[in-house]
Amino acid sequence: MDGYREACLLGDSFDPNGVVRMREDEYDSRSGSDNIDGAVSGDDQDANNEQRRKRKKYHRHTPHQIQELEIFFKECPHPDDKQRSELSRRLGLESKQVKFWFQNRRTQMKTQIERHENAILKHENDKLRAENSVMKDAISNPTCNTCGGPSIPVHLSFEEHQLRIDNARLRDELHRLYTVTNKFLGWPVLPFVNHSSSVSSDSCLELSVGRNGMGNLSNISDPMPMGLNLGNGLFNGDPVMPISKSQMGMPGNDIPIDRTIYVDLALAAMDELVKVAQIDTPLWIRSRDSSGKETLNFDEYSRTFPSSAAMKHTNWTTEATRDTTMVIINSMALIETLMDANRWAEMFPCLIARATTIDVISNGMGGTRNGSLQLMHAELRVLSPLVPVRTLKFLRFCKQHADGLWAVVDVSLGEGADADMFFSCRRLPSGCIVQDMPNGFSKVTWVEHTEYDETVVHQLYRQIISWGIGFGSQRWLATLQRQCDCLAILMSSTEDPAGISPHGRRSMLKLSQRMVDNFCSGICTSTLHKWDKLVVGNISEDVKMMARNSINDPGEPPGIVLSASTSVWMPVTQQRLFAFLQDECLRSEWDILSNGRPMIEMLCISKGQGLDNRVSLLRANPMNANENTMLILQESWTDISGSLVVYAPVDTASVNLVMRGEDSAYVSLLPSGFAILPDGPSNYACTNNDKDGSIMSDINSGYASGCLLTVAFQILVNNLPTAKLTVESVETVNNLISCTIQKIKVALRVL
Repeated sequence: MDGYREACLLGDSFDPNGVVRMREDEYDSRSGSDNIDGAVSGDDQDANNEQRRKRKKYHRHTPHQIQELEIFFKECPHPDDKQRSELSRRLGLESKQVKFWFQNRRTQMKTQIERHENAILKHENDKLRAENSVMKDAISNPTCNTCGGPSIPVHLSFEEHQLRIDNARLRDELHRLYTVTNKFLGWPVLPFVNHSSSVSSDSCLELSVGRNGMGNLSNISDPMPMGLNLGNGLFNGDPVMPISKSQMGMPGNDIPIDRTIYVDLALAAMDELVKVAQIDTPLWIRSRDSSGKETLNFDEYSRTFPSSAAMKHTNWTTEATRDTTMVIINSMALIETLMDANRWAEMFPCLIARATTIDVISNGMGGTRNGSLQLMHAELRVLSPLVPVRTLKFLRFCKQHADGLWAVVDVSLGEGADADMFFSCRRLPSGCIVQDMPNGFSKVTWVEHTEYDETVVHQLYRQIISWGIGFGSQRWLATLQRQCDCLAILMSSTEDPAGISPHGRRSMLKLSQRMVDNFCSGICTSTLHKWDKLVVGNISEDVKMMARNSINDPGEPPGIVLSASTSVWMPVTQQRLFAFLQDECLRSEWDILSNGRPMIEMLCISKGQGLDNRVSLLRANPMNANENTMLILQESWTDISGSLVVYAPVDTASVNLVMRGEDSAYVSLLPSGFAILPDGPSNYACTNNDKDGSIMSDINSGYASGCLLTVAFQILVNNLPTAKLTVESVETVNNLISCTIQKIKVALRVL
């Protein structure tokens, strides 16, 4: 869709074709008024044609009016005269404007439904074609179930025939031995795959969930509320339908032996994810306070999944969270994003430091992601120098359980399955279940289950990390919801209130996105960004100092760049601290760049609902008209999982080029800013398991009583890359951090 050229938040690689949203030229805020101002009856059309041309005037709805109309449309798509009158009175619109808006909205919804039905029919057609191809291959290459040889009569010697029978008998015995081995080792091992012939019924991989025997999963008989058809008879009376490797997108006789282990690990992980996501009591225990926080019952988990529980490290801490929310994206678009490493990292920029696909074991079947299996590497982060980056090597498996119902599961490779013992954490079956809902929304249930070495985490963050505030499901869902809301906002209007062109807005958002990425990389180092860690004797261990030489790097000034960051606890709420740091009028109380003067917001680009999530262009209030003051690019957002305020000085000439839609990759940026995390579970949870699926997040619901503040600066200490870094420069930046924290405490009166 053309409107998605505006959605630069996820980068150029994001493919928004599946997102069910309105096109700007089909439906925007003027949709109702275009029909009103020029609307006349059929009998009077000729008589009033000239008058219509004279008085036709376009009136665009405000974002608030559109939001209120959308909320009412979800509850009642066909309002009566009384309801339309009430809406028009409340929103300051004419009754006909409201009437035409609902007519256009229903027409657009009908178009979306028709497109969705067409996509379903196309998918079914692809599945039938794939099944037809598999059956043709099976007919053209029939095999004997007894010996595994070709069923077409050929001349075989008596000795060769006996060898084939012995081979089949030994293969069956090997299967039995591996079954016994599975019970003792606690991780799945598959028999050797016969590469010399087509796969028989004994050696084919069945993708029906729960086949591989990792855990006694058959003792759970509760029906799945989302209608998952697992194809294994655990939740219904249907017979088991085995799916061979060729149906998964892999030739049945070409898969290496180590990859068969990967497949069984993925199948067992998918089975566990679905059950953990669906079962409530006694597996999950909900707290009795207002937070509604769920806690995993580890005793019940060990009984339900004994194999997974047996593989846990005895000295590691376990973190398990589950949440559900609604996001404005359809299941196909979200699945494509999760299965693409680059787009996955772009969707969760503050959570993922780096993500790569090591190997593609299966591309899926029928032209979809159903059955797709990948070996991936990822580095996850919390924006604090006191929390080390989590390095993971894991399998990601995608499966479609029904039309509009998908699941994606991750599982780290355990011992005996190409594990890396240098990793300080392990990802147990985690992931999400995505279900299509009306109006282009999706219901997403997210499960995070990880065990990690707690000793590498600073004492200040140990408790909140164990609660799941740093890496838990609530943070993943809050980020996903914020990113999808940003796309929806960008698609809802054709003109920016500040008068900036669509290309200029795209360039400004790309520049801001790069600023945030550089800011995060300066706090949490990854293998993608190279920094040299500095150790200075008179600087606290809680302050992380790093340096690097910038030589001909696009988007950075040449010279020696010094990065300094630290985290402290603040006895104020996350919301109060964020409001103070974001307010340009109060910036002079802590920012030395403001020169003691309040800042003026020159430009504002909204990135979500409300004014908190936005990209701003700030300028210090000039003393006189001839003063040439510096501009500051700032991005800020907040949600229940945390807040962020990042800024960087930019020169006026570069900003003018970017606002005209020019390439922003060569604009020099050295970002600084703040990252805020609540210091405990809030009274709000993303989870709200209403039966009707009407789940909406409210960011303004309660926050914890305190918060953890991370302060980070990137400073160009010398514009010569060959110069040496001095101790005085390091101490100056360290003093800047200390002074900034002290000023914030004084301004908030929390000393």
